[in-house]
Amino acid sequence: MVKEYTTVREYGVDEYIEKRSRFICYCKPVKTPEEAETFINELRSKHWDARHNVFAYVLSENNIMRCSDDGEPQGTAGVPVLDAIRKSGIVDAVVVITRYFGGVLLGTGGLVRAYSHSAGLALAAAKPVTMRLCSVCTLSCSYGRYGKVSALVPSCGGVVDDTQFDTDAHITFHIQTDKLGEFSKQLADATCGEVTVDTGDEKYFEYEQSDM
Repeated sequence: MVKEYTTVREYGVDEYIEKRSRFICYCKPVKTPEEAETFINELRSKHWDARHNVFAYVLSENNIMRCSDDGEPQGTAGVPVLDAIRKSGIVDAVVVITRYFGGVLLGTGGLVRAYSHSAGLALAAAKPVTMRLCSVCTLSCSYGRYGKVSALVPSCGGVVDDTQFDTDAHITFHIQTDKLGEFSKQLADATCGEVTVDTGDEKYFEYEQSDM
């Protein structure tokens, strides 16, 4: 499993006009070719009257990359959209650019620039996000140690997901797997070895720039 990857958080849409042609820019997170094709077909049905519905998608599993010019001159639409996704480093996303022709030809270079720009708008609208591989952990401590222990989790780069209180305090949190060893060491030092971590599954969690 990779330590981190970049994808998009949500469905996004934007648009712009270039020489009277209207470009509607869509992006959506997807995990499989079937999900990507379903989204593409939904937009083809929605914009059945558009001149072109250009698409590209990149999937992390099996490193799948596909694109289509959908009637635009070869290499002027699908490839620029795919290149924009690849250069951004984003995976598990599909981009569809719907073009309503405005009557003015853009030329080969103009089309490449227009579709590259459209892809950038689509990706930005879907809000790129970094996902990092983390271990889901739990620990229990006395109320007397709770303040120090709960503060140690974020100071070591972890994020508290839940806290339960009964006879002791029980903290569930996630932390980057490669930081778990240092956290366990600091926890042992801070509690004289009385509090230990139970490590569960590894999962990907969204990290903001401030957490990196």
